[in-house]
Amino acid sequence: MGESNLAHVWFNQKRYLDTMSQKLALVAIGGNSLILDPKNPDVPHQWQAVNETCKHVADMITEGWNVVVTHGNGPQVGYILRRAEIAAKAEGLHSVPLDLIVADTQGAIGYMLQQSLDNAIRRLGINRTIVTVVTQVRVDPNDPAFQKPNKPIGGFMTEEDARRFEAEGWTVMEDAGRGWRRVVASPKPLAFQEINAIRALLNTGYIIIAGGGGGVPVIRDVNGDLKGAYAVIDKDRASSLLAQTLRADLFIISTGVEKVALNFNKPDQRILDQMTLAEAAQYMAEGHFAPGSMLPKIEAAVDFVHMGGPTAIITDPPNLARALRGETGTRVVPG
Repeated sequence: MGESNLAHVWFNQKRYLDTMSQKLALVAIGGNSLILDPKNPDVPHQWQAVNETCKHVADMITEGWNVVVTHGNGPQVGYILRRAEIAAKAEGLHSVPLDLIVADTQGAIGYMLQQSLDNAIRRLGINRTIVTVVTQVRVDPNDPAFQKPNKPIGGFMTEEDARRFEAEGWTVMEDAGRGWRRVVASPKPLAFQEINAIRALLNTGYIIIAGGGGGVPVIRDVNGDLKGAYAVIDKDRASSLLAQTLRADLFIISTGVEKVALNFNKPDQRILDQMTLAEAAQYMAEGHFAPGSMLPKIEAAVDFVHMGGPTAIITDPPNLARALRGETGTRVVPG
């Protein structure tokens, strides 16, 4: 074996050993957090949000964490779906199935994240390769969620507009006091089809972006073949499952608030620095967390810790590194 090949093998072995010695954090980035201003959801503004978020993820990497990134896509899926519907009416173009739209957003948002994160870590002197895995997630075709759509996609709208779209065949609902949105089915994620590839890439030293938008929901038909489903999977639930499957040391949900609050936006609002599993169950039972907003994040964090994960943290992108140091964020812990 030549000297250059030996050097290449040594570098790859060192990178593998370095990666294995790092703790693993799964960071779930919210789709809404990638659109900072709902009035300006265009691509240049999305790039600004992605660049800012990736700076904070890069800070985590410099502090010694190995990272897997997942991301939401609710607004982006809604925009693509609406664009396709308008084009179909105006120009007679074919419609786009929802599973393909989810796959499209995995590629587009994954591309933005991997490019931006590559730039961010290289500015900090880190040489790692980042890869996006277009991920299929298996769901049960008999999941009751298919009979009760409740997962918001797309932008917020007035009730008047929502009712107009409802007359066109949409299912709509009011979303946590923030406005009306279109909703689709959101079945429970069961397994990641590409989990062996994700593990192999992780073990070889890559920084991975996977499970975008909760993954493309797929079912097994009567012949055992995979087929896309008309649904979207909740990103936080899928991210929690991936964190559990990879036995992550930490699960971070990056969202629009620095800390979780009880009685949110009310005069008696109370900020939470930490909650145990028992406390989280109590708060959920008391109805403190909105179903279309904070509740799925709390449920995902609780699932991770309940299944043996050490800690889950909920915070916003600018505070990711500070939350790792215990300076902010809301921690969900056993107990």
